[in-house]
Amino acid sequence: MESPARLELLTLRGHEGSVGAIALTHDGRRAVSVCTDATVRVWDLVGGAELHELTAHSGSVTAVALTLDGRAVSGSEDRTLRVWDLETGREIHTLRGHEAAVSAVAVTPDGRFAMSGSWDQTVRVWDLASGVEVRTLAGHTGMISALVLTPEGRCAVSGSSDNTLKVWDLETGAELRTLAGHTEMISVLALTPDGRQIVSGSWDGTLKVWDLETGAELQTLSGHKGAVTALALTPDGRCAVSGSEDAFVRVWDLVRGEQLHAMVGHKAPISAVVVTADGRRAISGSYDLTLALWDLGQGVELEVVTGHTGAVEALSVTEDGTRLVSASADQTLRVWDLAALLNLYSGGRPEGEVPIDRRTGLADVNHFWGAASRPEGGPASGTAGEAPAPGSRADA
Repeated sequence: MESPARLELLTLRGHEGSVGAIALTHDGRRAVSVCTDATVRVWDLVGGAELHELTAHSGSVTAVALTLDGRAVSGSEDRTLRVWDLETGREIHTLRGHEAAVSAVAVTPDGRFAMSGSWDQTVRVWDLASGVEVRTLAGHTGMISALVLTPEGRCAVSGSSDNTLKVWDLETGAELRTLAGHTEMISVLALTPDGRQIVSGSWDGTLKVWDLETGAELQTLSGHKGAVTALALTPDGRCAVSGSEDAFVRVWDLVRGEQLHAMVGHKAPISAVVVTADGRRAISGSYDLTLALWDLGQGVELEVVTGHTGAVEALSVTEDGTRLVSASADQTLRVWDLAALLNLYSGGRPEGEVPIDRRTGLADVNHFWGAASRPEGGPASGTAGEAPAPGSRADA
């Protein structure tokens, strides 16, 4: 069998801090990364060269989103957003208005507007052509922790440390509805492909499925023993894959509201999850320094992928599904041959075969979920320090 080490195509070096978020261009040829070193960097994913180092921010850069026409919008703890031309590396606009750190960024599909969420409890809408703030969406009583746009770009959904979601009409700025039910901060959001439902994950350890049109809570998915820290949906919108501080990756049936699998392997909190285009596999990244490939039908770990020497902070897959890009606290991005990895297990895991255990134990790393980053300054919740029981069981 091919060595997992050969799956690593490129290691992208240049950052001088933890790389917390990445975005890939539509053609899959470039990656844009943001870092605690206050820089945004643009990378060639074919040759591995650093194309631009964008240095206008004066604080950690926390989020980035890309337009289809070659612009990037980055948000920072310096309270600003910056709009960049990816071809030239030129700064187009500085967007000022937030009164605290920017925590989330999204752009409309047509590239006309950007939305930003902040620790100042507001969502702001920006005209990307002029760099002018169009409106401020106020109503949350806690920091904005997650932000997504509906597929047509007409509505935004924000999650907050006030334990609620809010649905906003971006044309009028009106708050359409508030979705209340979680008992702790909203940590992750994902929309179904048809834009009719949203799935929220929370520090309370649950996921909830909501009807965006009515605001009704459709399902509550309970099972995690710690904060939900990562979330992805299958392309058909029928299943969710979540990761948690409890080190489990869980698979959920969103229609029936049932847990299908509780998948064991990681030895530290999960930071990121992505699902392959065919909906059969998921890849997770963890603070145990590894990535894992999972079979969503069998609920088993297929492969452990090593290489990073710090916590894996973010994952992204090129649109053609051939490459996976991971970002880490070790100051690097790594590009993996996802097509080759999937080909190794095109028929699933051979009966009786288990992945080689390349994990050495809980990683001693500083990461986003540390106490210092929590608004309350409290300890991290969950049971990541406890060893999960072996096996994959729906009742784990």
